Amino acid sequence: MQRRGHSNFHKQHRSAVPEERKIILPRDNEVVGVVVAALGASKFRVLCSDNNQRICAIPGRLKRQFWIKENDIVLVRPWIVQGNEKGDVIYRYSIMDKETLKGKGFEIPKV
Repeated sequence: MQRRGHSNFHKQHRSAVPEERKIILPRDNEVVGVVVAALGASKFRVLCSDNNQRICAIPGRLKRQFWIKENDIVLVRPWIVQGNEKGDVIYRYSIMDKETLKGKGFEIPKV
């Protein structure tokens, strides 16, 4: 007899082959960047692939979705006003995503 609240979840969802994740690619005016420094209050100095260094913030709706550290690769959406100086961080790439981005032809700046 199976105990209440327990199921065969782990047996059913175990797979031998790891699934390939889809990553979010830059589109329109979005750029890939590397976090140079954490400035506090959800703001970061980011070196972007278009050779601009921007002060980027995490929008309120995304603040609790990802944790960003120095040398992380992020997706930046420049602001309409002061676009060469400021922007929003909209996604953080994992370490494994770095090779995928390079393979798709996106430039990742060296820090």
